[in-house]
Amino acid sequence: MQTIVQILAKELGKTEEHVSNVVTLLDEGNTVPFIARYRKEMHGTMDDQTIRTLADRLQYLRNLDARRTEVKNSIEGQGKLTPELAEAIDGAATLAEVEDLYRPYKQKRRTRATIAKEKGLEGLAAILYAQEPDCPIPAEEAKKYLDPEKNVETVEEALGGANDIVAEWISDDANVRKALRAFFVKYADVVTSAAKKDPEDSVYRNYYNFVSPVCKVQGHQVLAFNRGEREEILKVGIEIDREVALGLVTRRVVKRTACNATSFVEAAAGDAYDRLIFPSVEREIRSMLTEAANEGAIGQFALNLKPLLMQPPVKGFVTMGLDPGYRMGCKVAVVDGTGKVLDTAVVYPTYGERQKRECIATLAALIKKHKVKHIAIGNGTASRETEQMTVELIASLGHGADVSYMIVNEAGASVYSASPLAAKEFPEFDVNLRSAVSIARRLQDPLAELVKIDPKSIGVGQYQHDMPEKRLSETLGGVVEDCVNAVGVDVNTASAPLLSRVAGLNAGVAANIVKYREENGSFTSRKQLLKVPKLGEKAFEQCAGFLRVPESKQVLDNTAVHPESYGAAEKLLALCGFTAEDVRAGRLAGLREKIRSYGEAKAAQACGVGVPTLNDIAGELMKPGRDPRDELPAPLLRKDVLEIKDLKPGMELKGTVRNVIDFGAFVDIGVHQDGLVHISQIADRFIRHPSEVVSVGDVVTVWVKEVDEKKNRISLTMKRPKEAASV
Repeated sequence: MQTIVQILAKELGKTEEHVSNVVTLLDEGNTVPFIARYRKEMHGTMDDQTIRTLADRLQYLRNLDARRTEVKNSIEGQGKLTPELAEAIDGAATLAEVEDLYRPYKQKRRTRATIAKEKGLEGLAAILYAQEPDCPIPAEEAKKYLDPEKNVETVEEALGGANDIVAEWISDDANVRKALRAFFVKYADVVTSAAKKDPEDSVYRNYYNFVSPVCKVQGHQVLAFNRGEREEILKVGIEIDREVALGLVTRRVVKRTACNATSFVEAAAGDAYDRLIFPSVEREIRSMLTEAANEGAIGQFALNLKPLLMQPPVKGFVTMGLDPGYRMGCKVAVVDGTGKVLDTAVVYPTYGERQKRECIATLAALIKKHKVKHIAIGNGTASRETEQMTVELIASLGHGADVSYMIVNEAGASVYSASPLAAKEFPEFDVNLRSAVSIARRLQDPLAELVKIDPKSIGVGQYQHDMPEKRLSETLGGVVEDCVNAVGVDVNTASAPLLSRVAGLNAGVAANIVKYREENGSFTSRKQLLKVPKLGEKAFEQCAGFLRVPESKQVLDNTAVHPESYGAAEKLLALCGFTAEDVRAGRLAGLREKIRSYGEAKAAQACGVGVPTLNDIAGELMKPGRDPRDELPAPLLRKDVLEIKDLKPGMELKGTVRNVIDFGAFVDIGVHQDGLVHISQIADRFIRHPSEVVSVGDVVTVWVKEVDEKKNRISLTMKRPKEAASV
């Protein structure tokens, strides 16, 4: 039997040595970001996502091992564990297979079969199910089991009880279930219909008469009709050719040599299929589809979340945040380049023309007073009216005013603004104004602001509220952790929520760091972190490389070089003829060339590290304090807006990808409605999923395909038309 390490190595396409090392590192309490970044030689440079996948599968396989042991112990306790059964359980590759093998031995609730056994009919069932050549005639044999005291008064009652027992035996046959499950996956259909005879129009209209092979149904379809079923708008079922499926069962339980009991066993097989097996397998198939759809949706959410968090920051500029609204007006907050609140206001651009003019005058005065450079507009209720007002505002400032705006995803802003964290951060502001501050800061540094919000509340997924909460939280938490650690955190400016996402730190230690900073002033070295209460040697090992201390005299404290590698970094500098001052002054041109000239392997050996670590050190020395997000394309800032009536087929536009889902991508093109690029319109080649080409936050070129003003729908394409009108 393969070991867990062997299974993981085969599944991931990695060597057993590297997989074994990762398992050991995880068991020793090391975090995924730390392993991915600082133990590359041990795992062959696996990325953080691969290591997380390995960790998930490791947990599943260990749970599977534990369940195998539980099942064998239970069966052995009944005195029924044979070497063949033990081998089958050990060889089961999934929990479902283990449960199939355990089914005949599992303590059941009272069933028709158990009642029949209580009546003494198990012997009759065994004789008939054995289907021996000399098997007696069922009706004649049944007479021997008549017992009025046990309510078995007729031959029909005896045979009926025996049928119930045989049907349950057939239903509990692991081989029958495994074969039938595979058959359903390959040949069954998912069928949905309206729950009412004359259904009203709804978002589920596509599923009022829907049929799809189980093997081809899409995850988003499963999630949609599951929700429709919960809301009692749809009926959902699995359909398959009964005779073919039943034939698969009977071939496994009816012996080829005909005997007196053949018809009896065939009838029991039919009863088992209709009453026990089909309903159970239907539930299993539905559950399998839902689980796969959930995993797909969670994976897509994670895929969308990462680029959203990693959007390039628009740092160092005074920014105005607008939280649009109708009844409560538009909340305004102006923050400086570091996110500090300078001013607030509430305006009412949607109340009427006079109020809109007053709004523009108020905002224009704030822009001039604080020298606002950018305006961030939340994409919620009334955002497009607010955007239109902003365009008029920018125009009113005149050509000399270099002000631009951007629509930002405001999902979760209201959750944050009502949280204890926001109340502590802005006790002087009401809930609505806190949202405006959050929106402004999201443009300045999306990652630092979004970490304050539960990832589930950041709306870049599909059906996220239907997902298993624990699994969703674990996955999205991993994405946030990877992003935070990839960027690095300034220990002297970071909030406690941001610090809590650093490898090796938790909320309590993060709060202690902030408290220590407030009581003792800015940190002046990484080593000083060891003075923080509850931040021990292990936590320091995990977090140190991801925390930056720009104020430190040790230039390496402002890089991703881990303190354990400072000696190696200093040796590398000396080897190539550079000093720490050269690092600080950015005078390391030619470092890579000198390493190559000396020989990477030789240089790594001289420095006492592996080649991957050497290359990481060199990259950090050349760009101390760098932010990897700065190397990504800048976000799209606008100064004007289009109306949907302005759009014409073939028109070329620039837009920002707002969400990526199974069937396409929604793109903000500066109109009052995001346009949809269907998956078929994303690339000239075949793609299985839009995420192969686009990510949330990407700035893309699109062309208008169709416009439906009445339904407020815009269809876009990323395939350049033969004749495209550019705007």
